[in-house]
Amino acid sequence: MSETATDIGILVAVDGSPESDAAVRWAAREAVLRNRPVTLIHVVAPIVVTWPIDGVMTSYYEWQEENARTVVTAAEKALTAAAGDHTLAAVNIEIRHDAIVPELTAASEHADLLVIGSRGLGRVGGALLGSISRTLLHHARCPVVVTKEAVTKEAGAGTPRDTLPVLLGIDGSPASENATAFAFSEASFRGVDLIALHAWSDVAVFPALGMDWHTYEQQGHEILAERLAGWQERYPDVHVQRRLVSDKPAHWLIEESENVQLVVVGSRGRGGLAGMLLGSVSTAVAESALAPVAVLRG
Repeated sequence: MSETATDIGILVAVDGSPESDAAVRWAAREAVLRNRPVTLIHVVAPIVVTWPIDGVMTSYYEWQEENARTVVTAAEKALTAAAGDHTLAAVNIEIRHDAIVPELTAASEHADLLVIGSRGLGRVGGALLGSISRTLLHHARCPVVVTKEAVTKEAGAGTPRDTLPVLLGIDGSPASENATAFAFSEASFRGVDLIALHAWSDVAVFPALGMDWHTYEQQGHEILAERLAGWQERYPDVHVQRRLVSDKPAHWLIEESENVQLVVVGSRGRGGLAGMLLGSVSTAVAESALAPVAVLRG
């Protein structure tokens, strides 16, 4: 694996797919907001064969190199176009040769965040989240933002997405603290509201005799207040809308994602098992949300 001393900043995995283009556009705006460099990275995966086809393989290697240059050149043009009249702090280009996930994982260790498309060129028909994207959610060493080509334009009745709020899922676990910090930061940079959503039940529930619903509701309000304490003082410019629901958290986060510009979740919540880097809620939201999703590890 190659190493670099370059300030990577915002790392974008590019492969020439529409989802990759969406990741580039999202990263451009993020880089402008944060005044951070952007690194476009394309990984050329090795081809393993068990029979001698030297002539064919030589041609294929040459095509891989030419394709890599074409992909990063197009991505750089798309990045500049998405930045518009703003000047990016820096744009770095990397072409690496090795297995895709290990290379992107290694690069992510030095990045502010990794931006990936929901599916790449290797997607399987019907899959909402490609195998590479899903694996990187588990192994990347920085926050990961999953973008989707279909949701980078407009939302609702012609409402520009960049005026919509940021949605934060709070589950009461220490693992959600990084997600809270990231969500407040994003809302502040973007000048929008922050919706803090907490679901006090992990399953769909119905009223039952003898259950003290007021107690559960009060506990939910206390969790929200505890997890937001300090952050509202640190970001006085961010207006927070608190939302408490009594249903599956993934359902509500996905439901609300249609009316926000970014969903932020922790990588493992209160139901996570030891050794699991990505909880079921985070996986479901990254898979099905109608807005870009930022996943923060605890």
